[in-house]
Amino acid sequence: MHRRLIAPGALAAASLLLAIPASAADYQPGAPGIGDPYYPYYGNGGYDVSHYDLRLKYQPQSDELEGTATILARTTRDLSRFDLDFLLDVSEVRVNGAKATFATSGQHELVVTPATPLPKDTPVTVVVRYSGVPSTKSAYGFTTWHRTPDGAIAADEPEAAWWWFPSNDHPLDKATYDVSVAVPDGTQAISNGRLQSTSSKLGWTRYNWRSGKPQATYLTTLAIGKFDITTGTTSAGVPVVNAYSKDLGDNDGAARASVERTGELVDWLTGYFGPYPFDSVGGYVPNTTTGYALETQTRIYYSPKQFANGSNTSVVVHELAHQWYGDDVSLKGWKDIWINEGFARYAQWLWSEHEGEGTAQELADYVYASHPADDAFWTVRPGDPGPDNQFDTAVYDRGALAVQALRNEVGDEAFFAILKGWPKEHAYGNASVSDFQAYAEKVSGKPLASLFGTWLFQPSKPAASAARTAAVARASAAPARPRSWTKIAATNDVHGH
Repeated sequence: MHRRLIAPGALAAASLLLAIPASAADYQPGAPGIGDPYYPYYGNGGYDVSHYDLRLKYQPQSDELEGTATILARTTRDLSRFDLDFLLDVSEVRVNGAKATFATSGQHELVVTPATPLPKDTPVTVVVRYSGVPSTKSAYGFTTWHRTPDGAIAADEPEAAWWWFPSNDHPLDKATYDVSVAVPDGTQAISNGRLQSTSSKLGWTRYNWRSGKPQATYLTTLAIGKFDITTGTTSAGVPVVNAYSKDLGDNDGAARASVERTGELVDWLTGYFGPYPFDSVGGYVPNTTTGYALETQTRIYYSPKQFANGSNTSVVVHELAHQWYGDDVSLKGWKDIWINEGFARYAQWLWSEHEGEGTAQELADYVYASHPADDAFWTVRPGDPGPDNQFDTAVYDRGALAVQALRNEVGDEAFFAILKGWPKEHAYGNASVSDFQAYAEKVSGKPLASLFGTWLFQPSKPAASAARTAAVARASAAPARPRSWTKIAATNDVHGH
């Protein structure tokens, strides 16, 4: 054997080279957007968040919010500075314990410059101290912070976090959460996940909530007010926590008759989508004038207007379906919204079928026949609708038509295997429309490019032959409206910006 001898000086020089950090030129600012073409300045580049710890104090009478956010992240490049998405007034920022300089930029950017640059692939702890009156803040001409008679709520899409915590605000950067909120005694604070503990001191009660699975920022919610809280479990033992404002008035009974069926509906949906993916479930109905519902993870937001005409289990099905399609598996970019809304709408159609109020095929026939070829409905492409049409009715209804077309094409056995397998395939991650097409092709063994192109991207009404719907093929008259259609049609779950 021969040994290669290395002179001590050469070895020292090699060690020194390995220890030399990146040059100043290698450190660059993180991008002020994560790269979403619909929303160029949403999210940020250069780091990935793993956990948010939010410690808040809120005064309902004045709408004053104080907070300290501790953000655990890892750099994805050599960073000289980075952005957070935020609107409230910041008093201090620390990065890895050292004070950092900060400034605001654009509509909602907090630009942080650490005392020393941050090398790639290193853990970072960011602490932001802040305060303000969220209802006085706006960006791009709107606010997503909604005051109520006894408190406030944060629930909106595609943005809501800016008004109450600094974040990397895009579904691509999901994280776990601890949300701790102090409110005056007699008031409650509700958030995602499980309530870990409460404590009372000096006239304030603190509520500590934890979400232990990856969660998108827009799915993180906060509700403060006076609630009647009910509890239960699903058949699998998942805790169910629901809350109703004590001043809902005439909508109270219908809201409870709907939301209190959450456990039952989760059990039913597991038959289609597989095991429920989180450790808690439920919803809250605050006294607010907004009209939409939103799939905030594990703790769904419902406007009381969803129950103005009576009980509405269909909207509960829709939002619960999102826990699999949208929350567990989140979109890669906002153009992929069909994976969220098309399947949540289709879950409503399956529920209608279960209840004997019109089959999924009959509902598809009805939607297809209800929109003539020159209806603008057909110009919206669910697979890439554009930011202006992201929450258009066509994304929901034409999106569900695409799901039914897929079912007709691959057959029930493959279709229901796809429905159940998809959340498992991408659990707690992100996926795109093209990812879904590839998965459906893998499971079914069929090429599906033509089908997806027709139903998701063609800006015109598909031919009746392409629809493959029995009623349309054999009758020129529009099918009768299924009994469940009124409530299904009313369930566009968000009001987007």
